[in-house]
Amino acid sequence: MQQSKNDVWVGLFVLLGAAALLFLSLQAANLLGLNFESGYRVTAKFDNIGGLKPQAAVRSAGVVVGRVESITFDDKTYQARVTLLLQERYAFPKDSSLKILTSGLLGEQYIGIEAGADEKNLAAGDTIAATQSAIVLENLISQFLFSKAAEGAPAVDSKK
Repeated sequence: MQQSKNDVWVGLFVLLGAAALLFLSLQAANLLGLNFESGYRVTAKFDNIGGLKPQAAVRSAGVVVGRVESITFDDKTYQARVTLLLQERYAFPKDSSLKILTSGLLGEQYIGIEAGADEKNLAAGDTIAATQSAIVLENLISQFLFSKAAEGAPAVDSKK
């Protein structure tokens, strides 16, 4: 009887450890959105979101002030519509601007919000018009290569 009680306790301990590891791995991968604070939703449209994903951070001055709630495609404007959930305690002016930035050279992407100067603050349901799309590394490389190729091309003589 004593042996089976020890087996139950060991099994319970192992299950608890596995659940803790699962929780930590989901938190580290930013796949588990446990946010108990209330917030307000605003939307923005981007021409290119790059590798931005739902639950990505929204930061201002390096401080996380919200999360990306959802990303959808607007088939009328052919742009990505991003819904942000900003924490209630942070208020930003209506003329604030958004940029899609990257942590480090090849890190995860997040949205940076720069405060504007308007006296009125963003409210739930507002749309932020001033956005800057993600910088795609492949596009930068191809632009550099094409500009170097154009510099090295011989001039065409039109008098012949």
